[in-house]
Amino acid sequence: MILPNDAKKLISLLEQNGHSAYAVGGCVRDALMGVEPKDVDIATSALPNQTQRILEDNNIRVVLTGLKHGTVTAVVNHTAYEITTFRNDGEYGDNRHPDSVVFVDNIKDDLSRRDFTMNAIAYNDNTGYVDCFDGVADINNKLIRSVGNPDKRFNEDALRIMRALRFASVLGFDIEEKTSQAVFDNKELLSSIAAERIYAELVKLLCGDNCEEVLLKYKEVLAVVIPELKPTFTCTQNSKWHLYDVYTHIVKSVAVSPKKDYIRLAVFLHDIAKPQCKTTDEKGVDHFKTHCEVGAKIAFDILKRLKVSNEVLNKAITLIRIHDDHITTKPSNIKKWLRLLGEELTFDFIDLKIADMKSHNLFFAQTELDELEYIRTLTAEIIASGEPYRISDLAINGNDLTALGYKGHQIADELNSLVKIVSGNPACNTKEKLLHQAQIDIKNTTE
Repeated sequence: MILPNDAKKLISLLEQNGHSAYAVGGCVRDALMGVEPKDVDIATSALPNQTQRILEDNNIRVVLTGLKHGTVTAVVNHTAYEITTFRNDGEYGDNRHPDSVVFVDNIKDDLSRRDFTMNAIAYNDNTGYVDCFDGVADINNKLIRSVGNPDKRFNEDALRIMRALRFASVLGFDIEEKTSQAVFDNKELLSSIAAERIYAELVKLLCGDNCEEVLLKYKEVLAVVIPELKPTFTCTQNSKWHLYDVYTHIVKSVAVSPKKDYIRLAVFLHDIAKPQCKTTDEKGVDHFKTHCEVGAKIAFDILKRLKVSNEVLNKAITLIRIHDDHITTKPSNIKKWLRLLGEELTFDFIDLKIADMKSHNLFFAQTELDELEYIRTLTAEIIASGEPYRISDLAINGNDLTALGYKGHQIADELNSLVKIVSGNPACNTKEKLLHQAQIDIKNTTE
């Protein structure tokens, strides 16, 4: 394993002072998978005060943030390295954090408390890999396996259930049989986990390459986190446009949507109101009128509960609310959407509709899908051409209208009226023509 020089230096300093030290956890797993580690965590036999003294004696900045659990943070060249004393954990009273920790001097004991075998591997240049639980073999076999008893591991920290699903989605690994069963058996423990923690894992899961398989197999686990999803599991869609029940359609749409957090959240929740909006006509065909508006309200409550940022919330809810609205190949219509949403969210809107359509019955929906792909190209061409579609693109501004006698809301109303004219006919976007039109408009309103 190729460690960063600064990490090597820290491990070496600890060893030179009579302690053992290793890189541990995700950085070792990533290295074994051929992925450059983002962060390097270090475990050591040195007690926290000993680690602190060694670092300070070598003029290394120390941040004391996790002393209760044995962690000292070293800052070297603007990079933080968490250095944690080997430990065993006490009871987990809240299914999340140990009530106490006991420091130990053996790396195997420290590795035995970790969540999954792939994360329970240590490394330093002198010893090589320390793999007491066959984590290397599990990585090679693409397996997520609990260290020891999976029920015990999940009862210690229920967030590990979501972590297992997230790893399966992001890494493309399977969850080993006993560990998988324990995920189902202990899923209700997730109700005690902080919403922010759940959301952090959920959004990574949704953005994983293997999300479709995980979301389908572990839907009952996701229903603990988002119980509003459960009715979609059995909600059929009897229509020539659909091949799948609502939940399967949702998941397949997520898997082909852009990997932006708010888009994948929007797609995951876009049809959540279909079960309660479902009606069936005399021919046995299902309809879901108003599911966009109702779904936006349900999704708002879910995302607020998960404590997402206002930016993510607003973008996701907007996309859910409009996802069945029409955008056409007419430049004036595309420009209307660009004015309403801005460039980025207009592309997001089109991309969501494309992902949604890809999960329909393409025997009937392929023409519409092809049109959406063409609309996306047209939108990019309109933006690149510099054709006017925003008020800021107009050849005149509010001051010009004020000089003609416009006041208050009249100014904004007239600018909106003018931009609609020029977006359909760019040749009209000259100061002379727009002032002439504005003079006609104000004359008509005062007569």
